[in-house]
Amino acid sequence: MLALITGPVRSGKSSFALRIARASGKTPVYVATAAVDPTDAEMTARVARHRTERGAMRTVEIDERSGRGLEAVLAGLGAGDIALVDSLGTWLAALLLGEEERAGTDPVAVAVRLEERATKLRASLAAMKADAVIVAEEVGWGVVPPSPLGRIFRDELGRTTAALARSAERAYLVVAGYAVDLHAVGQPVID
Repeated sequence: MLALITGPVRSGKSSFALRIARASGKTPVYVATAAVDPTDAEMTARVARHRTERGAMRTVEIDERSGRGLEAVLAGLGAGDIALVDSLGTWLAALLLGEEERAGTDPVAVAVRLEERATKLRASLAAMKADAVIVAEEVGWGVVPPSPLGRIFRDELGRTTAALARSAERAYLVVAGYAVDLHAVGQPVID
C-alpha cells in the first residue's frame, strides 16, 4: 500500500500521515528527510516538536550527501513495516543543495539528475516489501521562482508528487486541517 499526503505548509499533513501509519496495523517507521543543523535553534525546536508528536516510534534519519539514501532505507524495511516518509520536499531540497554549485553553470543537467533520482525513488517504492505513507509539500501554487534552483525544485516536486498520487492506492490533499480524498473526487489529468 502506498499513500500520498500532500498540501500546503502547516495544513496537518504530517499529523494525518501519522494517523494513517498508526491505523495500518503495521510497525510504523518514521523516515526523516530533513538534515538538521544543530546551530539552527528554530529547526532544532521544530524537530523536537515532531519527535514529541510521534512518540516512541522508530525513526531513521537519512542523509543524502554523506549517509544512506532514501531508497536504501526503504529497501531495508520488511513486510510488517509501514514507512512514513516526511517529507518529499526536504528530500528533494537536500538533493538539490548537493548540486548547488553545478546548478549555477548547468541547471538543465541538475534538473535531469533530480528527475533521475525521483524516478529511482518511485521504482524503490513500487518494489519495497513495506507499505509507505509519503508526505509531500505543495509549492507550485504561487509565482514562478526567480532562480533556476527554485524553478527546478518546484517543477520536480510537482512532477514527483503527481506521479506518486497516480500510482498510490490512497492520495489526499490536506488543507486547513481537512483531508480531501483525491481519488474519490477526481481523475488524473496527467499521464
